[in-house]
Amino acid sequence: MASNYEIKLPYLISDGMVLQREKRVKIWGEAAPDSFITLTFCNQQFTAATDEHGKWEILFPKMQHGGPYDMVIECGMQKKIIHDVLIGEVWVLGGQSNMQLPVARTLDLFEEEVKNTDYPEIRKFSVPEVFDFHGPHEELSGGSWICANPQSIYEFSAVGFFFAKKLYDQYKIPIGLIHTAIGGTHAEAWISENSIRRFNRFREMLTLCKEDSYVNGIKEAEEKRNQKWYEDLNANDAGMLEEKDGWYREDYDASDWKEIDLPRSFRGTELEKSKGSVWFRKEIMIPERYAGAAGKLVLGTIVDGDETYLNGVPVGNTGYLYPPRRYEIPEGLIKPGKNVLTVRVIMTKNIGAFVTDMPYFIKVNGEKIPISGTWKYRVGTSMEALAPMTFFQYKPVGLYNGMIYPLRNYAIQGVLWYQGESNSGQPEDYYELFRTVISDWRSIFSCGEFPFLYVQLTNYCPWRMEPENSGWARIREEQRRALSIANTGMAVIHDVGEYNDLHPQDKKTVGERLALWARKLVHGEDLVCSGPIYDHMEVEEDKIRLHFTHTGSGFRIKGKELKTFTICGEDGKYQNAKAYIDGDTVIVFCEEIKNPVNVRYGWSDNPEEANLYNREGLPASTFTTEAL
Repeated sequence: MASNYEIKLPYLISDGMVLQREKRVKIWGEAAPDSFITLTFCNQQFTAATDEHGKWEILFPKMQHGGPYDMVIECGMQKKIIHDVLIGEVWVLGGQSNMQLPVARTLDLFEEEVKNTDYPEIRKFSVPEVFDFHGPHEELSGGSWICANPQSIYEFSAVGFFFAKKLYDQYKIPIGLIHTAIGGTHAEAWISENSIRRFNRFREMLTLCKEDSYVNGIKEAEEKRNQKWYEDLNANDAGMLEEKDGWYREDYDASDWKEIDLPRSFRGTELEKSKGSVWFRKEIMIPERYAGAAGKLVLGTIVDGDETYLNGVPVGNTGYLYPPRRYEIPEGLIKPGKNVLTVRVIMTKNIGAFVTDMPYFIKVNGEKIPISGTWKYRVGTSMEALAPMTFFQYKPVGLYNGMIYPLRNYAIQGVLWYQGESNSGQPEDYYELFRTVISDWRSIFSCGEFPFLYVQLTNYCPWRMEPENSGWARIREEQRRALSIANTGMAVIHDVGEYNDLHPQDKKTVGERLALWARKLVHGEDLVCSGPIYDHMEVEEDKIRLHFTHTGSGFRIKGKELKTFTICGEDGKYQNAKAYIDGDTVIVFCEEIKNPVNVRYGWSDNPEEANLYNREGLPASTFTTEAL
């Protein structure tokens, strides 16, 4: 009977997998009903009986790290061999786009460092993006293990890779990364239905999402709307109406176009309210020695989308505002002397921009030829703003059901989490949401209170506009308070962000600061794993004394004096304060406030001037002393 049934295994249990060391590891699958499974691994043999549905599982004893090994699974005449199995540490990567961001998006900083990467014992498994509002999925729908090599490294999560690299270099223990992060997602998407129903504000949406007609109706209507918007855009864009007169052509006469200095935001210009397309052209002089050479166009970041041409030839396009524009210029396209760069900017709903404080140049044979300065421009067509899409993968429960629950049987070391940006519009209950994520995930993985290491939001604020009530500051505070949850660790990174980029490239610092927590909590190293964390305060006449944990070998100020401290009295109105270090505490005061009540530090979306560190070089977390 067994010979008529194929042995079926989940996608996680496949060639190249990494199994968790020093924990009970489960291997499971399907075979012939009411038969016997024999599994051979590491010179040990295990047996199990299948149930009436053919399901079986085997628990391994705790194992030391090592490999590679083969695993042989037999049922009657059927045999499966899983090759190249390692035993090491398995970490789940959760959250949104800053965890999802691949190494390929960090090459401005790390191109030389990663281009020859060869870490065969660092591996990743990408969980397919699946959401479902009706119930948890038993198994994943796809996926495979790949190792970090020069061909694959660019698709690894940058945070995950630099975290794994730091640990591997330190301990030479194989690392497996199970990647589950999805850009733009809210915390509630990663929570179980039973848990999310404790939050009243999600119940109505969850009920709606359970109606397939509601979900499919919105998706169909929005897809048609978007398709028509772009069709109308292209049909009415004067720059594309006639092939022989296309505005992207090298020989097109743009002498009567208006001028603008780039990069800049279109805020405050006649283009501020423009939606649709605007064309930009610039003549670039390139030395004769570079004629015909391949190059790279570094075009900063553009809001919202772009189609870019050099000498009339398309060299790249990007459909939305976040990715940095890095376009390869093929051999033979660059000419000696005048070259014409044309960018069609498509603005769907935001104020357009060539984002400032970004790099703009053509790079040929190591030389950078600047392209900033005066450009010509002309409106291609004007449109109504494109209404935002409804992303159902952001809605409650869906991703938990499709991407987290199916992982439950796979033993892990812990979780790395980078999320919170999408909850900043309603940050008040983020602590409860995040605590629920941690509780739900720990519950289904059945590995106890495994380390849950997370990233506090970085500094970010386009155009440096500081709102009175900062959603990002509040999320950071909610994250800081989550350190009260057992076996958690927080990487503070408000000093490595970019005010003008939601996805800053320095993911190496982020990964390595997470690795400090893993070295302490998992490997037991006696080290300083965090910058100063506010603990409690004391009012001393007209001053407030602040106490911290994780001060390491003492405080350090980057600069001449402490910045971004504010203080309030009983009226709750915060004013800029002076602060100084007194031993292992910080004293804060303001001459205008005689009866101080609370202090804030770095309380803004973009606390780029926050400069309190410990001597180990790790920044203090932003905080408020208020009971929010």
